[in-house]
Parts: sequence; C-alpha cells; structure tokens
Amino acid sequence: MRAAKLAVTSSAFGANGEIPSQYTCEGANTSPPLAWSGAPAGTKQYALIVDDPDAPDPAHPQRTWVHWVVPALAADVTSLAAGATPQAGNNDFGKAEWGGPCPPIGRHRYFFKVYALDAQIAATPGETKADLLKAIDGHVLAEGELVGTYQKTK
Repeated sequence: MRAAKLAVTSSAFGANGEIPSQYTCEGANTSPPLAWSGAPAGTKQYALIVDDPDAPDPAHPQRTWVHWVVPALAADVTSLAAGATPQAGNNDFGKAEWGGPCPPIGRHRYFFKVYALDAQIAATPGETKADLLKAIDGHVLAEGELVGTYQKTK
C-alpha cells in the first residue's frame, strides 16, 4: 500500500527555495519553522528527518548527510516554530539537535521529510536516521517533503 501525501511547508522558504542564512551555520543555526497537513485518520504520531543527499559536493555527491532526526512528535503537533527543540536523535554532526546547512562547496538540497505514523514509536537516546527508518517501517500512513537549498556566502 502506498502512503498518502502530506503537505509540508515553511513560512521561511518555499519549495526548492533558498533557506535563509539564520537557519544555517552562517547564522543562528536554529531550525526553520515547519508545518504539515493532510494526515489521514488514525495518525498516532509524526516523525521528521532532514537530510542532504549532495554531500560533500553536489557535482560529486558521496553520501547523504543527516541534519535532524525527530522520532516522536505527538499526533496533535502539526507544526514546529523556528528554533524548536523537540526530542531528537543523533544527526551526522554527532549531536541530538538541529544541525543547520553548512555545505563545504556548492548549492546543496535539504529534504525536510515528515512521516505520519499509525503507531507510537518510542524514541531511543542516540537514535540515528537508520534506526528511525527501521522503527517506522510498516507504520507510515502518509509522508511528505519540502526541499530547500543553501550555498554558503563566506
């Protein structure tokens, strides 16, 4: 069964638009505002992953860099304010928090992926993107993504 589609938006940038520098390593490095809608009945929880498939160089990507892993958002949470600090798993910076865009070279794409789940999945300290994807496998009712871009100016 194919998952339904969630609409994921940000008041800070549009689809495929540039992420403002305040949400990156060149600014305050706080998470941007996000909102999602369209979850089907039976949604018990949401999960969020933000990653960059263009690392380290978009011309020659070698890996997907994980910026944020948020494993357990309550079903009544359909947005996160700028600078939100929900319980998080470990990103590829080795921290359990938002890690803003900081591409070493070129313009990178950042995928903000939201998953509506049919079960409550327990968050585990140190949880990674791979751990979360394994935990939610078979529980995704709907999913959606917003893509933003960023290129360092300094």
